[in-house]
Amino acid sequence: MNLQNDPFDPNIDVWNECGERGKSDEAVPTSVADFVVSPKEQESQEFLSRRSFDSDDPQSVAHRAIENSVMKGVFQTDLNRRRFLKAVGSSATFAAINAMIPFGSLQAMVDDAMKKIEKKELKVGFVPITCATPIIGGHALGFFEKYGLKVDIIKTAGWAVARDKCMNGEYDASHLLAPMPAAMSMGLGSTSQDWRMVTNVNTNGQAIVLANKHKNRNDPKLWKGFKFGVPFEHSMHNLLLRLYVAEHGIDPDRDIQIRVIPPPEMVANLRAENVDGYLAPDPFNQRAVYDGVGFIHKLTKDIWDQHPCCCFGISQRFIDENPNTFIVLLTAILDATNTVEVSQNRVAFAEAMAPRNYLNQPSAVLKQILTGVFPDGLGNIKRVPDRISFMPYPAQSMGVWILSQMKRWGYIQNEINFKTVSDDIFLSTEAGKAMEAMSDKNRNVKWTDIPASKYPVYDVYGKEFDPNKVIEYINGFSIKRS
Repeated sequence: MNLQNDPFDPNIDVWNECGERGKSDEAVPTSVADFVVSPKEQESQEFLSRRSFDSDDPQSVAHRAIENSVMKGVFQTDLNRRRFLKAVGSSATFAAINAMIPFGSLQAMVDDAMKKIEKKELKVGFVPITCATPIIGGHALGFFEKYGLKVDIIKTAGWAVARDKCMNGEYDASHLLAPMPAAMSMGLGSTSQDWRMVTNVNTNGQAIVLANKHKNRNDPKLWKGFKFGVPFEHSMHNLLLRLYVAEHGIDPDRDIQIRVIPPPEMVANLRAENVDGYLAPDPFNQRAVYDGVGFIHKLTKDIWDQHPCCCFGISQRFIDENPNTFIVLLTAILDATNTVEVSQNRVAFAEAMAPRNYLNQPSAVLKQILTGVFPDGLGNIKRVPDRISFMPYPAQSMGVWILSQMKRWGYIQNEINFKTVSDDIFLSTEAGKAMEAMSDKNRNVKWTDIPASKYPVYDVYGKEFDPNKVIEYINGFSIKRS
């Protein structure tokens, strides 16, 4: 998306979608297509005539970003947008959309925060994995700068280091694993400090990889005695691996070994035969295939489609002391998340993240991951567009499921109110408001992650998870510690 292009100009491409297909011709929403010119058209014409764009003015850039996000959500393609603008006119189009999604209110919210940013220079941690694409790619492609923030993103070796730097106040915010804010808030493995999960920075995006010598042992029932790596104890990787092997009759604490290995060391440990496999984030799943040392047994999306993985974490103290900075930082992250979820943008993100200061990976590997066209190490070329997704809404049921599995495996010893803890840590209300303000639901890529209810029911590897029946869910497993 080129922010210098005006989304209300019918004579230009804004989203550079040269490959638009004919089926998009019918995508204009009925609520817009049936619009009849109202007295508001004159007011809209005056508003449009006053608009200007200055690429050096963060406020101007933020306004244009909001307009582009809303227009993209409504029309989906440049073809639809141009056709409607030419048929109805810019001012009538603005009036129609503004009646549904008030541009002025959205811009005013961001304006107010941007005028009062308490802290413009920020330090944000990241672990070099593709889960952090909105943070890494957002930095490389200027998403923080366009909202008036000067963000230094700091490469971090592993999750224990990230946690400690967060707790010590060295990071203002950080890329974290989804269970980590809960563990940090509850004092599991560290002192207690209130941290919050603001958004998912990715969903899906993980895989189980096995060493090539195990190509004839692709059945999990044959894995007794295996040694597996996971990136951190309080991780979706650990919880999903435990769920998966237990469903195949393998006790994760008695029949296999699970070791914590920092993500950048995963491939080396597989090559050295220190582990038989791992459930890890990319790029290290695809890198094992690229290096010829492993194959992809299963994508975690096939265990739980659109499961949470990594998150954008921030302390409650920072939110309380810097409320406007928090809004602007969240807006920048959501803008980057929304942009990378569009398939046409993924190659650009892959190329931007390849250099040494970011992921230090071959761009070919990153493109395979982000586009979902990849070799699996077993002689197949897979096409899985949502191998990794970027659905930011941190649904409360995701938090409750994470807590249920931490309870199942004995990480949480005491009795807790699952919903109360999830409500405190998963900032779904704040994220939802910001997402709606930016129109981050993009129907062209099925951006439908804001659920109809606060506690949606999920299908997790063939079992219904109802957050209203957590104890029954835990007790329904034959292998558990709790």
